[in-house]
Amino acid sequence: MPAENTPVAGNLDDDDYPAFTMGRAADVLGTTPAFLRAVGEAGLITPLRSEGGHRRYSRRQLRIAARARELVDQGTPVEAACRIITLEDQLDDALRLNREMRRKLNEPGADT
Repeated sequence: MPAENTPVAGNLDDDDYPAFTMGRAADVLGTTPAFLRAVGEAGLITPLRSEGGHRRYSRRQLRIAARARELVDQGTPVEAACRIITLEDQLDDALRLNREMRRKLNEPGADT
């Protein structure tokens, strides 16, 4: 959890800060703790653990879980939804890398 001398209030603006308990995360998403456990078991998100071993979720993880929930609500099995999201992320990364490489190739003085 928070390191000593780290102001907790400052961490609340951090998308990766594990501010949500499992129950609160489920409430925010309008789902059940079992759904959060399922997306965790599928490897889509890995919640941090409090000193007592309780799952804690960040806003970034909640956005990912919300996307999984959308797919599941459309009839996609949880495991397939998690795989789809993983592939979407990989595609975004590949497209970003492609844009960066094209930009570098188009720079004056680039080796062609």
